[in-house]
Amino acid sequence: MPRVNRSADSHRHNAPLLLKAMHAGLAAVRGESCLQGLLIPRLVRGRTVLVAAGKAAVSMMAGACDILGPEVAEGIVLTRYGHCGAIQLPAGVELIEAAHPVPDANGEAAARRILALAAGLTASDRLIALISGGASALLTLPAAGVTLAEKQALNRTLLASGASIAEINCVRKHISAIKGGRLALAAYPARVETYCISDVAGDDPALIASGPTVPDTTTQADACAVLSRYGIVPSPGVAAALADPVNALPDPGHPAFAGAKVRVVARPLAALEAAAGVLAAAGYDPVILGDAIEGEARRVGAQHAALALEHHARRNKVALISGGECTVRLNPDAGRGGPNAEYLMALALGVDGAAGISALAVDTDGIDGSGDNAGAVIDPTTLTRAAAAGIDWRAALDANRSYDSFAALGDLVMTGPTLTNVNDLRIILIDP
Repeated sequence: MPRVNRSADSHRHNAPLLLKAMHAGLAAVRGESCLQGLLIPRLVRGRTVLVAAGKAAVSMMAGACDILGPEVAEGIVLTRYGHCGAIQLPAGVELIEAAHPVPDANGEAAARRILALAAGLTASDRLIALISGGASALLTLPAAGVTLAEKQALNRTLLASGASIAEINCVRKHISAIKGGRLALAAYPARVETYCISDVAGDDPALIASGPTVPDTTTQADACAVLSRYGIVPSPGVAAALADPVNALPDPGHPAFAGAKVRVVARPLAALEAAAGVLAAAGYDPVILGDAIEGEARRVGAQHAALALEHHARRNKVALISGGECTVRLNPDAGRGGPNAEYLMALALGVDGAAGISALAVDTDGIDGSGDNAGAVIDPTTLTRAAAAGIDWRAALDANRSYDSFAALGDLVMTGPTLTNVNDLRIILIDP
């Protein structure tokens, strides 16, 4: 069960409710259950092959194998190190772990295996792709002329730049041999079915994990514009790949995409609605602010603080619930932390200890940025307890030291890998 890393006491009376709502949100988007009624067993003349990639890959593969049973001829699962849980996968399904968010050689080798498996299929076969957030980094296969080291370096720079995930994935797919629909192209003429758990704003399958089986209309010029926007100078190999028309994404009109099936089986909104149900039962008026809120974490936190204070002034008993994916702009000497913890640091500064305001923010995959925590919680005593502990809260925020700050207060939320990923879940409780 999820927990805050200290025992409950009088100042944190809302922590159990916040955790209960979070748990309900996570349960609503588990990979084992989200395929029910959508993935249909069918007899094919050839083989049914499954590939799963992302932080929910293990749970999605388990759910798919339960549905399809002996129809599954072969499968490959690619997930982040440690995101396997206690799930037992059937014989014939290979599990590979690799690095995230910066790719490694394991991810590259797995991507080559998956591409080769798809390329060996025929018109009588069926490829089922189970895609979830995190697969864009995990499923790494550099375009010709680009080395893994170049992709790693570019990935680190993009992650530190404050670029949105859509911008990062635009660049990734244009220097990849498997993303942007290229996996579906390799599988042609086999039937391709894609089932996604969304971790992107708008739930566009072309953006989820950089759409390995889904066509995309962005261009190499778009990828170059992202790099220019953030002042990133590409390495020679990356620059050459972005200039070579051979690396243009597959034509969306290619017959490989004509008969393909693509379904989003779990969305961020489902997690927010499940959390809202718990909070409504506890007497709060749930207000879903949106499931696609993006921007720099500290700015969003400040905006939500202002909104919380408005409700507080009107003496409303409200739960403000939101999702999406915030970003962090890292300083050169950045400490440990992540966007959810930075959001909460800014929120705490904004509400400035107002009585009756408490909050939780987590990444639904169980890992917030560079820490081992899912996120954290705040309450009316956060700033006073921080000051008593000798923590300069604003300076810690400016130095990206959110993890250590919340750890010192015992306010980290620890879930471990959740085997799903629908981006962030944020809850602000306002008691009159």
